[in-house]
Amino acid sequence: MAENKAEQEAEKYLKSGEQALTRTEQFLENNQKSIAIGAVAIIALLAIVWIVNSLYVQPRKGEAQKEIFNAQYYFETDSFRLALEGDGQSLGFLDIIDQYGSTPAGNLAGYYAGVCYLHLGDFEQAKNYLKSFSSDDEILNVFAKGLVGDAEAELGNNAAAIAAYQKAANSGNKIASPIFLIKLGALYEAEGNETKAKEAYQQVKDDYPTSAQAVLADKYLGASK
Repeated sequence: MAENKAEQEAEKYLKSGEQALTRTEQFLENNQKSIAIGAVAIIALLAIVWIVNSLYVQPRKGEAQKEIFNAQYYFETDSFRLALEGDGQSLGFLDIIDQYGSTPAGNLAGYYAGVCYLHLGDFEQAKNYLKSFSSDDEILNVFAKGLVGDAEAELGNNAAAIAAYQKAANSGNKIASPIFLIKLGALYEAEGNETKAKEAYQQVKDDYPTSAQAVLADKYLGASK
């Protein structure tokens, strides 16, 4: 009895499967033309993407990389205005952002622009560029977050500066974190919060004992005793 029931169930599933297959075949037959058109459209779209990438995106990346070189040179020589605005012959970071913003070099120019404005004392603009920057590079991302703290501190927004320093310090990056922990401690000291300042300095000593900032932390902890 059980075997008959099992056979009946199996037969039922086979029939339903056959019906589904028949419906699929019927759909393909009825819609063969539209399916073929759809397949051609997909192939055409992929071809367009490839052409755009090969003939437009990749060349623009190369152009942007060449254009940013002179601006980086001015930046490295502390000529921040020239780095930002260009020298009349080569583009500055602002032009590179405008013309090549969708490329990696154009994105990087946004970070440089923020740092330039920071050095030039335009802290609102520095904050805007640094906040909008995003990269796959961990160190640059952390520095952008931390440098927002510098801009906020210069604007007198100590609470926002502390939040930015904490975000950078908590990243765990061995290069950036101790730097911003020291800045955090210094800002706490400026606010008269000795306990929080000592905690920040002690964290540098505990978590980053081989960093250059560990020596500063020792000095500041000694001075606060």
